[in-house]
Amino acid sequence: MKIVTVPTNGEIPDKKDPYPYGWREAIRTLPDGTEVLERTPLTLEDILHPQVGDYRMHDEEHERFCNYLYNVLSARIADEPNAIVLHDVRVAWALPDLRAHGPDISVIFDLRRHINWSTFSEEDEETKPSLIIEIVSPSTRSTDVVTKVDHYARVGVPNYIIVDRFERQGVMERTLVGYRLTPAGYEELSPNADGWLWIEPVNIWLSLEDENLVCYDETGNLIPDYVDVSARAAEEAQARVEAENHAAEEAQARVEAENRATEEAQARIEAEERIRQLENELRRRTS
Repeated sequence: MKIVTVPTNGEIPDKKDPYPYGWREAIRTLPDGTEVLERTPLTLEDILHPQVGDYRMHDEEHERFCNYLYNVLSARIADEPNAIVLHDVRVAWALPDLRAHGPDISVIFDLRRHINWSTFSEEDEETKPSLIIEIVSPSTRSTDVVTKVDHYARVGVPNYIIVDRFERQGVMERTLVGYRLTPAGYEELSPNADGWLWIEPVNIWLSLEDENLVCYDETGNLIPDYVDVSARAAEEAQARVEAENHAAEEAQARVEAENRATEEAQARIEAEERIRQLENELRRRTS
C-alpha cells in the first residue's frame, strides 16, 4: 500500500524530518479504487490532546524513565485490587470543555472494574488519576510544564509530577517539579535536603541522579527496576540449577569411579585366588 504524507493545516512538512512529533494514519480510497495510507504529521495540539492510534515519538531516555516508573509503581500498588498504573493511555475528563490528555504515567485508585482501556473515562469509571507523572520531551516542553499544570489543576488531579528535561548549551538538564492540589490551586512541592520529592499517593521518594530517575522507599532504600531484578533472579536461579547439575554430575562420576575401583579390586582378588588355586594344583601334580 502506498504511503502519502498529508500536510497539516496546509503546511508543507520538512522533507528531512516530516514527523518531528509523530504521525496519525488513515486509509483513504482513491476514485480509481486504489487504497492509500495517509500519514499526517502531529502538531503540538495533537501532542497535548492525542487520539487513540497516534504514533508519538519519544527518545530512549523518555521510554526508560517511563518503564522504570511503571514497574516500580505497579509493584507498589500490587496489593491494592482497586488500583492501577497506566502508561501512555488517554484520559478523558468529566469536564466537558477539556479534551482528553495522554499522560505518560497515571496512578488511579477506587476502581470499580479493570478493563483494557485505550481511553480511561473519568465520567464512565467515576474516578480520576490521583497521580500523574509526565516525562518532558524537550521539543514539546511547554505542554508539560505550562499548559498541563493549568489543565490538570482544572480537572482536579491531586498530584502532578514533572520530570523536566531541557537542553542548555547542548547539554541535557534534568530537574524534578511536583505539585499538590489545594483549594487555591496547585502548590509546588518542596524537596528534601537530598533533592528528593515525596510522592504521597504511592509512598515513595523520587530522585534524579546523573542520567537516571531513581525511586526510594519510605526508609530511604533504593527501589530497583523490578524487570532487572527479575532478570537477575532468573539468571541466578539458572546459575544455581547449572551448579547443582554440575555437582550432581561430579557426584555421579565419583560413584561410577568408586564402583569401577570396587569392581577392579574384586577382579584382582578373584585373579589372585585363581592364581593360588593353580599354584596349589601344580604343586600337587609335581609332588
